[in-house]
Amino acid sequence: MSEPAEGPRLAGAVGVEPPDLAELLGRVARGDQEAFGEVYERLAGPVYGLALRVVRDPAQAEEIAQDVLVELWRKASHYRPERGSAMSWALTVAHRRAVDRVRSSQADRDREERAAAPAPEYDEVAEEVGVRLEHQQVRRCMGGLTETQRESITLAYYGGYTYREVSELLGVGLAAVKTRMRDGLIRLRDCLGVQP
Repeated sequence: MSEPAEGPRLAGAVGVEPPDLAELLGRVARGDQEAFGEVYERLAGPVYGLALRVVRDPAQAEEIAQDVLVELWRKASHYRPERGSAMSWALTVAHRRAVDRVRSSQADRDREERAAAPAPEYDEVAEEVGVRLEHQQVRRCMGGLTETQRESITLAYYGGYTYREVSELLGVGLAAVKTRMRDGLIRLRDCLGVQP
């Protein structure tokens, strides 16, 4: 008597691991709506939480989360496992979208304030150039970190996660996250020329 054919894997079934998030994104890239449903279930909460931390407005955070999840549906084929975990990729997309929203809102407020304010007494162009040069230097120094250091620091400092949350998101021990971040911050400090 032949054995029954193996059916689809069910998340939560005894002894069956749910599909990896990276695997699900690969299926989403091929148009699998069921896989997207699982991706949505796994990522909706973390994406919303990150957006809320950045924009601090529940309504805007919901809009951002919805936009990000639609973007993940459309651009799942852009995910590259060799560049980091699927969770990090999704949260990076969410963080960028949330920061863009904050910047856009801030730019609107700044335009309104500039229109109503007298001419500044300092050189705005020189200030802006200095800030951009600092940002470029930080990006260059971040590029010199290992992937694990960069992921840990990005989640903690740009995403606002605690060490424990970073540990859970990356699936590594708390001590390893602390070590990665300490070593990465030392390398950043040295690269930026900051004196301890």
